[in-house]
Amino acid sequence: MATDSADSRLLLPGRQNSQQADGAGELDDDNHVAPEPLSDNIGGSFQRELGSTDWGVFSSMKIVLLKSKLNLLIPCGFLAILISYISQNKGWVFPLSLLGIIPLAERLGFATEQLGLYTGRTAGGLLNATFENATELVISIHALRNGKLRVVQQSLLGSILSNTLLVLGCAFFGGGLSCGKTEQAFRKEDAVLNSGLLLMAVMGLVSPAMLYYTHTEVNLGQSELALSRFSSCIMLVAYAAFIYFELSNSRRRDEGNEGGGGDQGDDDYEYAFPEISKWEAIAWLAIFTAWISVFSDFLVDAIEGAAKAWKIPVAFISTVLLPIVGNAAEHASAVMYAMKDRLDISLGVAIGSSTQISMFVIPFSVVVGWMMGQPMDLNFHLFETASLLITVLVVAFLLQDGTSNCFKGLMLILCYLIVAASFYVYADPNIDGV
Repeated sequence: MATDSADSRLLLPGRQNSQQADGAGELDDDNHVAPEPLSDNIGGSFQRELGSTDWGVFSSMKIVLLKSKLNLLIPCGFLAILISYISQNKGWVFPLSLLGIIPLAERLGFATEQLGLYTGRTAGGLLNATFENATELVISIHALRNGKLRVVQQSLLGSILSNTLLVLGCAFFGGGLSCGKTEQAFRKEDAVLNSGLLLMAVMGLVSPAMLYYTHTEVNLGQSELALSRFSSCIMLVAYAAFIYFELSNSRRRDEGNEGGGGDQGDDDYEYAFPEISKWEAIAWLAIFTAWISVFSDFLVDAIEGAAKAWKIPVAFISTVLLPIVGNAAEHASAVMYAMKDRLDISLGVAIGSSTQISMFVIPFSVVVGWMMGQPMDLNFHLFETASLLITVLVVAFLLQDGTSNCFKGLMLILCYLIVAASFYVYADPNIDGV
């Protein structure tokens, strides 16, 4: 999950050649440029020695809880719990729970990135890959435990649709308007690889749906579930291989950039300065995950009541509202990076997140449901599967040339509006199984 901590990254004192070229800094006895005080760069937040981790609990709480303005929404989650016990008004419990989860998801991403600064870029990439969609995974596990299999399927499908169409479209559109360029470029290889993984995920969803709708199962009602579990295990193996491949490539790129100028993203990571200690980051990861788990329980329980109170379909809430609001912080960061002409990071947030949901979170949910005794499968039914297939094909087609512009962004946004409107008028025939 993307965070705003990239804006607070610093250059370490050892990087002095650019300062000397600009005439900044003073010469010491060895005729080297002396680094400027760190406190001048960060508003006095770190008036400590570089590398020190003895920062104290209160300092950590101040950084984690007061730094982000989104934390003002945290009380909404506790208010949702209070309303749930007092009035059982699900029409208010659902939106308040959702608002309470937003800052927790953003801070979870912040803590993950802070821990990654201690483990190194390779292990940090693995941590980000693991925790990036932790919120969706926690919500899915709570829904599985309550037997709401369609909520799991539709919320995960909605996350893929919103990331690939709405988020990527806004990033392309905003980047094209703000950067003053006719086109922006990104790494075509990464985009093509992620598109291929998304198509593989669609293949995993299409086969069980075709068995179901053509009534060609060897064992009616059993073959589809068995195929889903087998395909899920294969998809998890493929995703693990993808992570290994990406980390290996990252390591080789790091070695190739040693002594030379890497890209801006590499410099940002190499010279990033952790704001909290390693053990504080681990503790905050546990705390935020626990909070998200508590709020998710009330959120999932209130979906049906909110649908009745607002007179809108459960499918629309699960597929459109839940992913958009729940990932609002992540979506905003992707657009901001695109507007700074750092489109590769935006694609990592949008397409990378969709790849992780389709190749890890969905099959992992099937395996977890298997262990819980819940018949969670990869049969997302005809309407949802067709929507996903068309979306992946459209996005893969637009990414194939490695460039973006305003019109491509507008196309993706309009496609998402069509999909969202479709789910608003969609009467789910399997709603009784929610």
